[in-house]
Amino acid sequence: MKKYYTRACNFFYGSNSKKLIKEKLSLPLCGDNSISFNQIEIFTRDKKKVNSKIIDIKKIGKLSPVIKKKILKDLNKITEKREFFKKKKHILMGILNLTPDSFSDGGKFNSLKKANQRIKVMSNAGADIIDIGGESTRPGSRIISPKNELQRVKDVISKFKTKFPKSLLSIDTRKSLVMDFSLKHDADIINDVSCFKHDQKSLDIVKNKNIWKIVHHMQGTPQTMQINPLYNHVLLDIYDFFENEIEKLKKFKYSKKIILDPGIGFGKNLKHNLMILSKISLFHSLGFPILIGTSRKKFINQISGEYDTKERIGGTLSSITFSFLQGIKIFRVHNVEEVKQALLVFETLLEK
Repeated sequence: MKKYYTRACNFFYGSNSKKLIKEKLSLPLCGDNSISFNQIEIFTRDKKKVNSKIIDIKKIGKLSPVIKKKILKDLNKITEKREFFKKKKHILMGILNLTPDSFSDGGKFNSLKKANQRIKVMSNAGADIIDIGGESTRPGSRIISPKNELQRVKDVISKFKTKFPKSLLSIDTRKSLVMDFSLKHDADIINDVSCFKHDQKSLDIVKNKNIWKIVHHMQGTPQTMQINPLYNHVLLDIYDFFENEIEKLKKFKYSKKIILDPGIGFGKNLKHNLMILSKISLFHSLGFPILIGTSRKKFINQISGEYDTKERIGGTLSSITFSFLQGIKIFRVHNVEEVKQALLVFETLLEK
């Protein structure tokens, strides 16, 4: 049976976008008139065979009734407003690893004093969300016990809302014990890279809570995910995964409070990561906010080679601004100050 997918493309920005929307020559992306599109790419999947074609939105009426019905349904989701953003043009999620072995900054912020100092720096630099993790999920990392993980993060989490009331608190964990403790201390977001599959109790902990749940894609586990990852079509396979997980969450309360993360570097090689980033606007047709985490990732090194740098800020900024051009607005980052500055300048230039 054939399946159809819709990707918004050929984007316009700023005053030009607003003018085209007013003239009914383009459609707003995610309810934001400052970015619009006038073409779509239609993917057709028939078993393992995938074809695609790009058409102008004005030609949708000429499609067959079956395809037209699906495309119009997708367009409604692509153009509707996303509750999460309100009036913000972008959202920055600052990373706080309370681990000795994270791939980039393991061991740097392990004391309560250093952790709170780091949160303050990121919040002042423009982080809307602080994502706190006590277990590394880098490729090849070891699993630690729930009690050990909770011990690493509990002091920071328990005082977070008192010390940083304006920041959203996100918990990066696969453990129900840590989730439960965090929710008792008013966590706003649960960011589980296993999509609530690592710990059988985790979904029961979060399913009816009024929090944002990140639906994260990962092939395999952190221990196995980079051992020859394989897909039929990485973009559409991730789309199908998201679709299935969204359907599961629809059974529970607050099923609109979902954020999608395609999991750059989580069970993907360079080719997979580039395919996702180049056509990431496909996921808008699922109707939920999209988050990406490209900060300091290995694919930057694989592209830059001898020009690689320790913090990979250049590659991080390039991937973020490229994604922003496709309507992505939530970015999980280490270097909050630099990313904030880059986006403010980039947004200003796009408005002209």
